[in-house]
Amino acid sequence: MSTAAAADQDPLRPLADRMRPRSLHEFIGQRHILGPGKPLAASIAQGQLHSLILWGPPGTGKTTLARLIAQASHAQFIALSAVMAGVKDIRAAVEAARAARAADGRRTLLFLDEVHRFNKAQQDTFLPYLEDGTLTFVGATTENPSFEVVSALLSRARVYVLRALAVEDLTALLGGALTDAERGLGHEKLTAETQALELMARAADGDGRRALNMLELAASLTEAAGAGRVITLAAAQEVAGGTLRRFDKGGDQFYEQISALHKSVRGSDPDAALYWLCRMLDGGCDPSYLARRIVRMAVEDVGLADPRAFALTLHAWEAYDRLGSPEGELALGAAVTYLSCAPKSNAAYVAMGEAMEDVAKFGTLEVPLRLRPAPTRLMKNLGYGRDYRYAHDEPDAFAAGERYLPETMPDRRYYRPAPRGLEIKIGEALARLRARNDSKG
Repeated sequence: MSTAAAADQDPLRPLADRMRPRSLHEFIGQRHILGPGKPLAASIAQGQLHSLILWGPPGTGKTTLARLIAQASHAQFIALSAVMAGVKDIRAAVEAARAARAADGRRTLLFLDEVHRFNKAQQDTFLPYLEDGTLTFVGATTENPSFEVVSALLSRARVYVLRALAVEDLTALLGGALTDAERGLGHEKLTAETQALELMARAADGDGRRALNMLELAASLTEAAGAGRVITLAAAQEVAGGTLRRFDKGGDQFYEQISALHKSVRGSDPDAALYWLCRMLDGGCDPSYLARRIVRMAVEDVGLADPRAFALTLHAWEAYDRLGSPEGELALGAAVTYLSCAPKSNAAYVAMGEAMEDVAKFGTLEVPLRLRPAPTRLMKNLGYGRDYRYAHDEPDAFAAGERYLPETMPDRRYYRPAPRGLEIKIGEALARLRARNDSKG
């Protein structure tokens, strides 16, 4: 038996590590970048190295793909983790690369896992060695490279997006590991119920490593229980019971999902809104954060078209604070449903934004004298409050023709009621008042 084959069968190595694909033929998933005719697949087949960044969720094959690229290119493979490595490790890798090139012209692929954990100065360290061809850089990250990788490095590396593995891919992965006698569990003569494999594939939530870890644990439980040689649905349920869907608090998925929730509410789709709310709750998002965002939705997207929405969302937040989980989460669900079904208006939101722009544009304009308070004799003598018309003393409590903006500022109309919900009535009332103003002009 060869050393490599012995290593593949080492029982101390996790199944997920033993089952790493040894060629692109064994690689599961990512057909959008590795399928026939795709640029990355073509460059690998031709042994053409170029620097790249692999961006995708955990367990999608980023490390394995980097190894296969180096293997296909007959390049020296050096792997570092940004969690533990530093500039000293980079320099050592550069020296190893120079030695390999001097000895037989062999190229070096440097793989940096978790590249987003390196700061700007550490990432910049790679640049001169990419420029002179000493290294070909492959970075792996679960975070958006646009925010986490410096622009100089991004400009020298092509970004490939890896997707979470489909349930069908994971089921095939588990089936292969179960029957592989060389590296998998085939030598244990185990079988599995179809429903058990499908359950673990779904519970893995797109993560191949997680799926294989569950299969390995289910196999151990089956053997320990002496329940025959079949991994049952009950065993799969036991190992999958504590798993959570992928949800990176504070990461890309967090902001993508809150964006999807907000846009579903804005788009008046209560079903999609409830789905995204439950996805975030299921993933462990702080319900208090969701409550705060839901109140914002009421103000920003429903506004005065239905003023009850604002009060209702505040009550939902209070209900959660008093009830906690899971009962309080029902109040958040009710609020999201109400907002989704309510008439929509961002008129107040837009109006405030335009007013803020004018505040910055016109600077500190003086308050007209007639609008200033006059609590002292001096202020009254200076004209403060003079000629102010008290609206409640006017017909219909409206001082027609009165102007309240600074005197040197042009007229503005920030608030334009939407033709929906209560704002229809508000718009009609404002039109009548403005017509009276115009008649006084």
